[in-house]
Amino acid sequence: MSFKINETITYVGKIDWELRNFHGEEYKTKKGSSYNSYLIRDEKTVLIDTVWEPFGREFVAKLKQEIDLHEIDYIIMNHNEVDHSGALPFLMEEIPDTPIYCTGNGKKILQGSYHKDWNFVEVKTGDRLNIGSRELIFIEARMLHWPDTMFCYLTGDNILFSNDGFGQHFASEHMYNDLVDTSELYTEALKYYGNILAPFSKMVTAKINEIVKMELPINMICPSHGVIWRDNPLQIVHKYLEWANDYQEDQVTVIYDTMWNATRKMAESIAAGIRMVNPKLTVKLYNSARSDKTEIIGEVFRSKAIAVGSPTVNNGYLSSIAAIMEEIKGLKFKNKKGVAFGSYGWSGEATKLLNEELKKAGFEVIDDGVRLMWTPDESELAQSVELGKRIAQNLQ
Repeated sequence: MSFKINETITYVGKIDWELRNFHGEEYKTKKGSSYNSYLIRDEKTVLIDTVWEPFGREFVAKLKQEIDLHEIDYIIMNHNEVDHSGALPFLMEEIPDTPIYCTGNGKKILQGSYHKDWNFVEVKTGDRLNIGSRELIFIEARMLHWPDTMFCYLTGDNILFSNDGFGQHFASEHMYNDLVDTSELYTEALKYYGNILAPFSKMVTAKINEIVKMELPINMICPSHGVIWRDNPLQIVHKYLEWANDYQEDQVTVIYDTMWNATRKMAESIAAGIRMVNPKLTVKLYNSARSDKTEIIGEVFRSKAIAVGSPTVNNGYLSSIAAIMEEIKGLKFKNKKGVAFGSYGWSGEATKLLNEELKKAGFEVIDDGVRLMWTPDESELAQSVELGKRIAQNLQ
């Protein structure tokens, strides 16, 4: 797919309608995604980023329909994860001497991934590439979200090419933010931030403030996944500053797995107790074995507090809870509270162990939690209701 962004810039990326798993099986992409690549024509011609390897041959073939490949003077690789650089080996078969502009870490990653000694040109923040009537300004964005990441800014058009920054896994035939459903767009953008960029929030804030100090007018932001921000493009920048600031909404998320429904009943009773104290709080329940963990992580990112529950199995807890806790721990969420609960038949360690995992993940554990033996009756489930009430009271 190609379309003109303006008279000199053409979108030459790939919309992937079928994508459902990303980063291996880690990220669920119910809305698909896109791999955005951009062709700039001035006195010099520049290609910014490529697409994922499965579409590499297709990308090169369609690029040939757009331009004689030998007319491409420079290739800019803002970030070299394979979803952006995968087509590069196929392209370099055709134009092997074309300079590739990237950071020093970008060069290392490309050499480590493809084992080729291409014509690399290393750049750093403030370096400029004159392409005729305009310049490209390079801005390193280390750890947003890989060590090699950079943005580049096109003068004259005032466009920021931000690669993974400000992106979303969101396939659409309407590739601009003003043409898609705003609620869907921001749901996917927040999920993207919470699952990928949250551990680097301090760096997000610092990088945005650094760009602000450069006083670069921005008319458009062109990420490498999802739609282009052309209508009030700074709206997503302001959202990033909000999300990077220990973000939370008026929400509690209850996550559980269950074997014979005892822990499920506890989760529902906790939710009921929360609503008794504060019916305005949003309360969401997820069975971690049956729910999309990418969505769960997005909801944890939104939440003031979470409750995590599992029955005790082999002196521990169920594997789906172990997996979601490992994800949560790695994402380093800030300013959030948590508590554990669970059912058991024999030894009952899961609740204590989960509270310890919450502490390791940086959560403030607000209660010892509740553990109930075998299948709890209504009088026993009242303890779970009371836990829900204590959670809500703690958040007031």
